[in-house]
Amino acid sequence: MANKVKPDWTGNDLLSRFVNLMIQTKPIYRLMTHQARQVIIKTAEKNGIAWEENCQTLEKSPAKSLLAQITNPDVVYPDYYLVPFHAYDQGNLCWKAAFEAVPATQSLGLRVWKNEDLTWQEAQERLRGAFHAVLEPYSPPQVENILDIGCSIGVSTKATHRYYSQRQGNLPINTIGLDLSPYMLAVAKVTDEEQEISQWVHGLAEKTNFADNSFDIITIQFVLHELPRDAATAIFKEVLRILRPGGVLGIVDNNPGSKVIQNLPPILFTLMKSTEPHSDDYYTFNVEQSLQDLGFDYQTTVPSDHRHRTIVATKPF
Repeated sequence: MANKVKPDWTGNDLLSRFVNLMIQTKPIYRLMTHQARQVIIKTAEKNGIAWEENCQTLEKSPAKSLLAQITNPDVVYPDYYLVPFHAYDQGNLCWKAAFEAVPATQSLGLRVWKNEDLTWQEAQERLRGAFHAVLEPYSPPQVENILDIGCSIGVSTKATHRYYSQRQGNLPINTIGLDLSPYMLAVAKVTDEEQEISQWVHGLAEKTNFADNSFDIITIQFVLHELPRDAATAIFKEVLRILRPGGVLGIVDNNPGSKVIQNLPPILFTLMKSTEPHSDDYYTFNVEQSLQDLGFDYQTTVPSDHRHRTIVATKPF
């Protein structure tokens, strides 16, 4: 039997339509999103991540005072971004989402290797390291400028910056984190305690205003599943413009072909869909074909762990 390319609970399959119908029923939706939050919170607390304490520390930090300074008043939020995400009615545009993103991200790796006895730090290192290992063979020998698109609270940005800094003997690298949420960026800035990242930029990935041929490496880490395909395509087009010839695009996200994701118990995939409104679009989107159609040199797709895949493409010389 041929391998399935996506889970049955996405796309236009009967199971998918049934789950979507439940999600559209308000009382059921409320219950689902509440349960989805509890799964993440319990994972965190069971593994020594102090969820409430993390959030309270950020509440008392200078993050809120940075909001006005970070917010780009010219940003017009696209419709796809103004829907509930991750069980927050205001999506990523609120302090609760930004503060909870810290312990939630720490929990992410633990859920990948939930049967192993790992600290959240070890799980994060494994998660990020697997991505960088796939990028490595395609990376330019000298890296000067990196852009992390959809950087959220900056965990992925700092991990990528550190990887390439160590790789080239700590020669200076200019790394930028770009996100649509000024709340997330405020948290990224206050948690960038060593000021490793050159800029935290509030802006649209579809229209960055960076100069042509600006970056050696651009990453999109755990973001694509939060986008409708037309937005993803527009972002790829912009990436092609701002990458240098020979520059690398690295994407890591949920793997539609993963047996773990395809075989999630009904309760878990239902909870996942209730908090990720663009799931159907993501799991049926041929990312590799889209990149080739736009003019990238598609390089590889690798299952970087048993839940995620890394896709690499380069800009032709």
